[in-house]
Amino acid sequence: MYRSDWGRSQGQEVVLAIRLRRAFFDSLLEQSVPSSFVPELFDSQDTWKAAGARSDVRLQWDPDHNPSGGKCERRAIQLGLRGKTLEAYGKKEIVKIVDLSGFVAQQRPFIGDWRSGSLLTPAERVYVPKSATAATNVGLAEWRGNSSENET
Repeated sequence: MYRSDWGRSQGQEVVLAIRLRRAFFDSLLEQSVPSSFVPELFDSQDTWKAAGARSDVRLQWDPDHNPSGGKCERRAIQLGLRGKTLEAYGKKEIVKIVDLSGFVAQQRPFIGDWRSGSLLTPAERVYVPKSATAATNVGLAEWRGNSSENET
């Protein structure tokens, strides 16, 4: 919500929730190549650049923000898609799209007082990838493979 200024930024007035198949999302994480060199994943910058050129998925971590815009300790993941992966996303991997624009507009007055509990936001849980490759790509220190959480 922070990034769209709660649906007020020009060209970002429509807020959509997009539900994907879990297997597809995990495959995005498995294919992802970080947007900057990570020596724990690649033995050289040339290897990293070559992996980025081959992959349809780029991964970037950005600061996350609380509802009123303050930076949080945690980071938010951004995935950039291209090629066949982007086509699959748009044509067959979306399960459901929900227009949340009205809900966002209703919640907007409560942004400044979000700590009071007046602002309604979705419950958040840690997403644990099912594969070790996906977990490694997103930098999880501990991987709990085959977790039954977050099955969708």
